[in-house]
Amino acid sequence: MDRPDPDELLDRIQRDKEKQQRGRLKVFFGASAGVGKTFAMLQAARRQQEEGADVVVGIIETHGRKETIALLDGLEILPLARHEYRGHQLSEFDIDAALARRPKLILVDELAHSNVQGARHLKRWQDVHELLDAGIDVYTTVNVQHLESLNDIVGQITGIRVWETVPERVFDGADEVTLVDLPAEELLDRMRDGKVYLPQQAEHAVRNFFRKGNLIALRELALRRTADRVDAQMREYRADQSIERIWQARERLIVCVGPGPEAPVLVRAASRLATSIKADWIAVYVETPKLQRMPDDLRKRTLDALKLAAELGAETATLDGTDAAQTLVAYARMRNVSRLVAGASARGRWQRLIVPPVGEQLVQNARDIDVTLMSAAPEREGRNMRTGAPSFAVAPGGGGRLKPQSYFYALAICGGITVVASAFLHHIALANLVMLYLLGVIFAAARLGRGPGVLLSFLSVAAFDFFFVPPQMTFAVSDTQYVLTFFVMLLTSLTISHLTSSLRRQAHIATMRERRTSAMYAMSRELGAALTTGQIIEIGTRHVGEVFHARVAILLPDSAEKIWQKVEEPNPAVMLDAQALDLDIGQWVYDQQKPAGRGTDTLPATDALYLPLRAPMRTRGVLAMISEQTSDLASPEQQRMLDAFAAQIALALERVHYVEIAQDALINMESERLRNSLLSAISHDLRTPLTAIVGFASMLAEQDKSGVPARTTSEVVDAIHEEALRMNGLVTNLLDMARLEAGGVRLNRQWSMLEEVVGAALGACRRTLAGRPVRVHVPPDLPLLQLDAVLMERLFVNLFENAAKYTPPGTPLTIDATPAHDGGRKYVKVCVDDSGPGLPPGMETRVFDKFTRGEKESAKAGIGLGLAICRAIVEAHGGRIGAENRTGTMGKIIGARFWFMLPADETPPAEAPPAELWPDDGEQAASTGGAFPAPAVDPAKP
Repeated sequence: MDRPDPDELLDRIQRDKEKQQRGRLKVFFGASAGVGKTFAMLQAARRQQEEGADVVVGIIETHGRKETIALLDGLEILPLARHEYRGHQLSEFDIDAALARRPKLILVDELAHSNVQGARHLKRWQDVHELLDAGIDVYTTVNVQHLESLNDIVGQITGIRVWETVPERVFDGADEVTLVDLPAEELLDRMRDGKVYLPQQAEHAVRNFFRKGNLIALRELALRRTADRVDAQMREYRADQSIERIWQARERLIVCVGPGPEAPVLVRAASRLATSIKADWIAVYVETPKLQRMPDDLRKRTLDALKLAAELGAETATLDGTDAAQTLVAYARMRNVSRLVAGASARGRWQRLIVPPVGEQLVQNARDIDVTLMSAAPEREGRNMRTGAPSFAVAPGGGGRLKPQSYFYALAICGGITVVASAFLHHIALANLVMLYLLGVIFAAARLGRGPGVLLSFLSVAAFDFFFVPPQMTFAVSDTQYVLTFFVMLLTSLTISHLTSSLRRQAHIATMRERRTSAMYAMSRELGAALTTGQIIEIGTRHVGEVFHARVAILLPDSAEKIWQKVEEPNPAVMLDAQALDLDIGQWVYDQQKPAGRGTDTLPATDALYLPLRAPMRTRGVLAMISEQTSDLASPEQQRMLDAFAAQIALALERVHYVEIAQDALINMESERLRNSLLSAISHDLRTPLTAIVGFASMLAEQDKSGVPARTTSEVVDAIHEEALRMNGLVTNLLDMARLEAGGVRLNRQWSMLEEVVGAALGACRRTLAGRPVRVHVPPDLPLLQLDAVLMERLFVNLFENAAKYTPPGTPLTIDATPAHDGGRKYVKVCVDDSGPGLPPGMETRVFDKFTRGEKESAKAGIGLGLAICRAIVEAHGGRIGAENRTGTMGKIIGARFWFMLPADETPPAEAPPAELWPDDGEQAASTGGAFPAPAVDPAKP
């Protein structure tokens, strides 16, 4: 008994562990609506509840059916989430409530449903996956027309395309699928009785989708899909349990395709047999080392037979192996095949004794599989295997016919060995001279191929007999013992020649496979790092062109689904130009999702080969190529390699497509958020001062009429001025942010003293900082900075206004500037400390985002642009900005600190103002650290 593979055991243990952590998914599967899937699901859920399970109904679509509504009695039902969509409130499954409730089992009806905009996931099956990841068991329902792989087939049958689909992997990944079946007549009776839809809806449905023929076809699709799933589960169980014996639970046959002329006849006979017994069938070609030396016409015949099988509905496979019969039997056991079909051999009796035909070997090896041998009359076309004169050597660079000069080299090797042996004739025994000829046979077979090696084997025996065996210079033999020597020498030479050439060919095949694997890995690695469609096109065309010695083009669809060629940096060596392409053929390939062009059955006279780039979700484009060596694409290995390359390119295009969609969605969400914030600012923060100005102006007009004292009028005018300044500040912030974002602001850098900028900002904020003590600490030796003084003043003004807005009146404000070093560079670090409540948790970096405020719901004026402008100004100067909370004793927050760093690496030129020139006495006091209150503000003056 064979020991199990440790890697398979480890993989099985890991899969079992993942299954135990995930919830179990049970799908109630039906042919159409109305067969009773939801009813059966509720019955199963009630049985689970009776056994003590915690069952919750997430969402159930009853469609007003009384029997279904009655089964909900006694089951806990989660409230639905409400989402606003185009002015309407729509109900949807609440996944957050389900995760918070975390029952043992939850019921989620209609797996293919598309969620309303605003829900967490686009599809309900994505909600179900999140529930399964959380360890919650799920019962759900799905119809056959909602399976992605059957969607187009259902559309062709019913004439109605269903747009809500479930990926095949979701259905196949279910732990259990229960088929809910109902005959078409009974379902139509339920429709007419109003048990599925309302009478008016039922009558319309019976005339369209629910026709009897449609229901029968859908029922067959559902039964077949369920049977396919059960068959896959059985094969998986046999593989897990290492069961090699065939379980003939379902008819499946394999037809053995060979290079003989009877292959097409055998394929057609197998097709008729599979149709008669209602079985799936597979056409298999086993390429042995002997068949790898086939000439091109026989190889083409084999490929034509496989194409014919595919057209007749078979699954095709090409296998590699040294023994065709053993390889076929192993593959048949893996696929749980019940019958093998092969052609009966027409060999003679002696040929059967030497080499038994494949059919007889199958009978001997496949004791548990039915083997059918068919006598297929060969079609009279081409040459058979014996008359094909196959080549016995592979050129060092690859497969091909043997060059004639190789045989002359074999003659030269024989002559050279004879000359060398003649020199040693009197020094070594004759038996040892045989070793020299055997060494020559090994060299000829390894370097020249099988044919020259076989020729040298016969020449070596003849030369040894003629030149060295007495009597010399004649083929006569005086001692009959040398006859045995000749026979053993010839047999040994032929065996060595055969084994050496076989090993040489196998080494060449292994090298070619390694090259293909390396090429696939290199392209996959580069495609995995590609971020744009242009990069994918460049990588794909380059690798396909290098591997297949072809010129390549990748055609992509536009928004109107029309194929076009995207060329960013054309490379004439590997890229096809527009003159060599036929976009009409590319459009047909894209629409039909079938290959066309050279080597196919569609437009084979075309120079280029067109392949659809099929991805899991849809076709992403067309790969067009013109190969310099058309025979390269004739082998099954090259075709599989090309298909793999096309699949990798399609997957990369689909990945980038969805990345772009996600980025667009994020950009749209951010734009929507900014738009809403801007509208809120305009409607509230700008409207409030405008309303106040209008009100005060109306009050002022009334006062003029009534003769109110001038003092009261002055107060109203001052209030109007305050509101106008407030509105002007909001508009200024909006305009400043717009200019900074658009890059329209150019820095006017000049050598300036930081204390001058701070003093100017404090003067501009006299009203804002009225009544607050302000402490400024600027060292006398602080270097001059090259900055835009106007923008830096705006920076300080915004920081001061922010501190005044979010701190209690009368609390102090401290401005501190110190030299700093970071990463070997010199900076000046400026800190603005307040004594307020500090920053909310997690807002240390977000507070600098546009339209972000320290308090979400606040009556304080502002639109959240002041700090965003500060960050833009600092970054424009090449600095950094940040915010943090200041803590005192016991970790208590005593205020917020806003800091920024400006580069100070450069030194001012010689003609710069001397550092001794300081401002007036008031600013000198500020620079030396003296505390002073903000100057009093005359309310009558601005």
